[in-house]
Amino acid sequence: MTIEDPITTITDTVLSPRGFTAELQRRVTGRVVSPSDPDWDEQRLGWNLMVDQQPAAVVHVESCADVVAAVRFANENGLSVAAQPVGHGATRALDGAIILRLGALQDLDIDIAAGTATVSAGVRWRDLNAALSGTGLSGLPGSSGDPTVVGFTLGGGVSWFGRKFGMAANVVRSFELVTAEGEQITVTRDSYPDLFWALRGGGGNFGIVTSMEIELVFTGRIYGGRLMWSIDHARELLRAYAEVTASAPAELSVWAWVMNVPDVPFVPEPIRGKWMMAIDVTFLGSPTDAEDLLAPLHEVAAPALGELGTVPLADVGLIAAEPEDPTPGLIAAELLTGFDHEIIDALLDVIAIGEPGELAMFGIRHLGGAFARSSARDGACGHIAEPYMLVFGDIIFAPELAAPAQARIDGVRRALAPYTGERVPSNFRDDEHAELIHPADVLDRLRAIKRQVDPRGVIRGNKVLGDALPVVGQTQ
Repeated sequence: MTIEDPITTITDTVLSPRGFTAELQRRVTGRVVSPSDPDWDEQRLGWNLMVDQQPAAVVHVESCADVVAAVRFANENGLSVAAQPVGHGATRALDGAIILRLGALQDLDIDIAAGTATVSAGVRWRDLNAALSGTGLSGLPGSSGDPTVVGFTLGGGVSWFGRKFGMAANVVRSFELVTAEGEQITVTRDSYPDLFWALRGGGGNFGIVTSMEIELVFTGRIYGGRLMWSIDHARELLRAYAEVTASAPAELSVWAWVMNVPDVPFVPEPIRGKWMMAIDVTFLGSPTDAEDLLAPLHEVAAPALGELGTVPLADVGLIAAEPEDPTPGLIAAELLTGFDHEIIDALLDVIAIGEPGELAMFGIRHLGGAFARSSARDGACGHIAEPYMLVFGDIIFAPELAAPAQARIDGVRRALAPYTGERVPSNFRDDEHAELIHPADVLDRLRAIKRQVDPRGVIRGNKVLGDALPVVGQTQ
């Protein structure tokens, strides 16, 4: 075991348990899974089954006391720990660490009068959305209900409602944190200002968050859904999309998708085995106002499938129809400096629409609004200056499909390189490179805070802050 300095690069070696899991099991009440267990391969993997993460052990914690015990055990034995509540956020940065599954931490306390929610680390967005549905209040959820509220927020959190309210991380009021020494503290803007800043978008490198309190926002009625058209209308629809989003109010979020739909039985017949265009919508306001704003899209052609209507908050995570079961996939994104006819032509020309195969999706998310406004109260996630984000998502049903899917993604990236920004929000990268997420000044500040709060590198995040900080629990 070596100790370098807490932000080191990843090695390809993995710490052999050497029997430590038996002692760890005596310290915690939740199950400890080791490489010798028959279900190890199932337990060690994250939600994205394409990421072959190789931790030293997996602990299914049952309480905050288990988290404290695991962190203290790691300190005593030259190991590192990483939170991965329900599997999202898998990267090779966690190789050799003890992964803490926090899904059993399910406390959820909502104070409607105060407009706040206290959310434990295992609570998923679908749980919070369902609990708030019908109240007119909401957190700032993303496109899927499956990730945890805490994990999504630590990565910054690009929400459906972010054009109106900004990044999810910036509505956090406090964190309950287990430090690298195994102490439980409450982190607020006043009690630990630097740490509070780092946790809001800097990821899981600074401690194990067991719960957090967030401010709720008033959304009122939500109107939206998904509409789908034949790919024959792609160019016209994307141009109409550019027109709609160029002047859209902050209450309107519209995402456009060019997608290759596989020929599988669970897909509706009108779109099965075809390339399609999809438009996803949420609007915080009346149906009449929404339809007026979306008129340029309806003028192109009648959709082949789908309709818009009132969407209960409980169903917002279903609009984008993202898979919830663990899935092998390629996930990436780029920020775009604009979205005009030139970019539309470049995108459609390079996708090379042809025979359907794997589920391939190329999406344009409209950002802007509150996403683009900076404030001295922002966390490490900051703001997003670019007005659009290009999202890639391929589900790889067979290993031989991975290479052509990656080649297509790489081709789109090359074609749109003149129009892309310099970084990408954390939750849209399935690799471990923090320098592609944060500007240099933010990364320097995060590194300084990491050295202060975790000088031995006991806590492992899924993004590596740099090559000059120690990580324990790796062998060379």
